[in-house]
Amino acid sequence: MKILYHHRIRSRDGQSVHLEELIGALRDLGHEVVLVGPNAFVRVSLGHEPALLGVVKKFAPKSLYELLELAYNVPAFFRLFRACGKHRPDFVYERSNLYLLAGLWCGRAARVPVVLEVNAPLARERTKFGGLAFPDLARKLELWTWRSADLVLPVSEALADEIRSGGTPTERIAIVPNAIDPEKFTVAEDGRAKLELQLSGKIVIGFTGFVRDWHGLDSVISMLARPGIPSDLHLLVVGEGPALDDLKMQCRILAVAHKVTFAGLVERDRIARHVAAFDIAILPRCVDYCSPLKLFEYMAAGKAIVAPDQPNIREILESETSALLFQPDTPGSLDSALLHLAVDGDLRDRLGLRARALIDSRGYTWRHNAQRVSALATAAIRDAAVQSTPATK
Repeated sequence: MKILYHHRIRSRDGQSVHLEELIGALRDLGHEVVLVGPNAFVRVSLGHEPALLGVVKKFAPKSLYELLELAYNVPAFFRLFRACGKHRPDFVYERSNLYLLAGLWCGRAARVPVVLEVNAPLARERTKFGGLAFPDLARKLELWTWRSADLVLPVSEALADEIRSGGTPTERIAIVPNAIDPEKFTVAEDGRAKLELQLSGKIVIGFTGFVRDWHGLDSVISMLARPGIPSDLHLLVVGEGPALDDLKMQCRILAVAHKVTFAGLVERDRIARHVAAFDIAILPRCVDYCSPLKLFEYMAAGKAIVAPDQPNIREILESETSALLFQPDTPGSLDSALLHLAVDGDLRDRLGLRARALIDSRGYTWRHNAQRVSALATAAIRDAAVQSTPATK
């Protein structure tokens, strides 16, 4: 099939990993994928965000920024429409973004089915975390995109429930969670990785990703400062983010800087080597609708995982079978899970092996996702063709 993949990503982060891995898997299956998006995307490096965009986000009023997001649809539509005319795709695959309407406009104008990938309820998310000047408009347009797509692919059942409640028919919704290329995150002996990171002899609690305040890593650092904590327990943080400076200051104030390693920004092809050094992989906090990419990386590496006990995590892992799930609203629950695993190496091994086995048994791979997207899109194309065919007497 010919697929026109449309996005509005401008930085290299977890979004770009999803995009590149899925496109690569689709191409490996023999599909022709044409990528259409901001020109800056192909030029930026890991962790980079275009300077002008950063200035606008920081200094422009929210209302102006959102109007610019809406205005972006005009050039995006014409770019997409030209691509449709040139490549004649079987369907448009769009990674949804708030105020992004161009893919659906193009689908209607070119009479091509639109498959919409949804990773978050962005109107709600941005209202909660960043604020919106036009929350009602944002919500209405988001609901319109969900209802207008021929097929909607949320990453979790929790997110699918929200999309259904917004009026999208159940038969047009199919859950496709995040995934992993298991060949890039193989189960590895951790001794060499620890040696490279100067962590030999440590029980390493590890975290990867963009570091924000709400991730809750400060609570892990506070735990390391408590009396009676095993002296060989060590925290390894892989990634950068706005919370990093505060975490480093906390380490100095609590005199635990020697118990914490901040690896900083690590190139994608080196993440697996750092995860190999983990004994315990943590997801201290996550929103209730996401499908955390890091979770599948931990699983593929065969690591014992500690994560919050909430519905979207239980879709993937089972407590005390493939992970230890803690109560996110119960003080001390995270600490108890970490300390339990810190002293029980056999349990760490069992949980890690069972988590790794789920990658294959449940098809948490990009190749499986590409196969599923292909099959779902084929059915959507067939349904669209039937609906557009005039009834005969």
